Amino acid sequence: MQGSRFAFGPFVLDPAAGTLLRDDEPVAVGHRGVMLLAALVARPGEILDKAALMDAGWPGMAVEEGNLTVQISQLRKLLGPTADGGEWIATVPRIGYRFTGAVEQHGGTKRKPLPLPDKPSIAVLPFVNLGNDPEQESFADGLTEDLITDLSRTAGLFVIARNSAFAYKGKAMDVRDIAEDLGVRYLLEGSARRAAGRVRINAQLVDAVSGDHLWAERFDRGLDDIFAVQDEVTGKIVEALLGRLQASPPRNRPKNIEAYDLCVRARKLMDDTPQSAREAHLMLTRAVSLDPDYAEPYRWLAMNHWMGWVHSGGPTEPNRNIALELARKAVQMDPNDAGCRWVLAYLLAYERSFAEADAEFAKAIALDPNEADTFAALSDIAVLAGRVEEGLEHIRKAFRLNPFPASWYYLTLGQVLYAAGDYEAAVETLRRDETYRTSSRRFLAASLAQLGRLDEARAEAELFLVGNPDFTTCHWAATEPFRDAATLAHFIDGYRKAGLPE
Repeated sequence: MQGSRFAFGPFVLDPAAGTLLRDDEPVAVGHRGVMLLAALVARPGEILDKAALMDAGWPGMAVEEGNLTVQISQLRKLLGPTADGGEWIATVPRIGYRFTGAVEQHGGTKRKPLPLPDKPSIAVLPFVNLGNDPEQESFADGLTEDLITDLSRTAGLFVIARNSAFAYKGKAMDVRDIAEDLGVRYLLEGSARRAAGRVRINAQLVDAVSGDHLWAERFDRGLDDIFAVQDEVTGKIVEALLGRLQASPPRNRPKNIEAYDLCVRARKLMDDTPQSAREAHLMLTRAVSLDPDYAEPYRWLAMNHWMGWVHSGGPTEPNRNIALELARKAVQMDPNDAGCRWVLAYLLAYERSFAEADAEFAKAIALDPNEADTFAALSDIAVLAGRVEEGLEHIRKAFRLNPFPASWYYLTLGQVLYAAGDYEAAVETLRRDETYRTSSRRFLAASLAQLGRLDEARAEAELFLVGNPDFTTCHWAATEPFRDAATLAHFIDGYRKAGLPE
């Protein structure tokens, strides 16, 4: 569902889009004004104290109260009088402000249904943990993720990515609505119980269009057979959807189930806070010690080290070298894993080993044509090479495979839109809740600056620097794998206009 809109008098406020309309005509209101007005209209008739409003308009910033007074005054001028000649925003002396008008809140608009692909399309919904031990939740999640990975390696299928499948975890929804949201025809549902060295798995394949159950089976095996069960489930689904069994190259499987669990738990922390990233690092290091021949923890450790330097704005060399070494080791251990391949490709691009990076990206796509992260990462690299249209094509494909992605997809999309000169669309993308408080703010600041909205641009640049205090444009330009001088100059121009440090 999209964000709510608020209607009052002749106005419609859409906070998510950052727009205010009067009789369907746009009103020139800045981002700060939109945020303050949204806070007021969301609670009509209530008194909002000044501290609450300043948090709404300047999140995470310490500002003088006079800034709030100026913004409220500007809003009153833009809104004009109410129908009876009064004010939309009333002052409550020494306390704050109150919105006086009647407000209608319109629920989010339903996402536009995605068209079905031209091949059998499937999403694997998160398997339900039927065990009494909450610690086994990661086992059920890992089973789901592995089935997604195994199915996505089948070229004849269209498979929705993990992040989007897990958007439905714990939600009671009609399978037809889920399938329509994701733009797929088939759904795999299931449950898992793990106890006393054994595992019981129930799985069923549903045709969401007809409502028919195409296949269902229960597996009751020893825990040592879990990966054989995954292979069997995958084979039966592929056979049901394609009418034939397709053999994929063998995967590197863990020998230690605790190492497997640690990887599942660590993956969930990769896109979170720096503190979570450190926790993930400890889990992955432990997984390596438990199962040194298992490729998965090396792949994620490579990304963990890479993210530690690329977003910090600080020294790069030690972590870059470690990340690349770990990525190469992961590919050596599991050359048939597309995830290991694209991670290595991405890091090679940052080392400016472009020919080797391009070859690794190609191998990743050949191994798994449904790996959305590959296309999102490739979009970033294509844009920096000056191939903006190609970058747009890759990120669109990534979003189709992963309609509810991690925040970095929106960062990548915003970067592409900026490079294409579509600054309005870049601003809309980069102000989405999914990415707004991340390092994507540097692209938001640059986009606003190119639109001439310099006050907003500089405010966003200040907020970006709160989380990235060591950032400099010079260091960023030196470490990003640009292959096109004009594209690099375009980004630097936006950064300078926004007031980011040289």
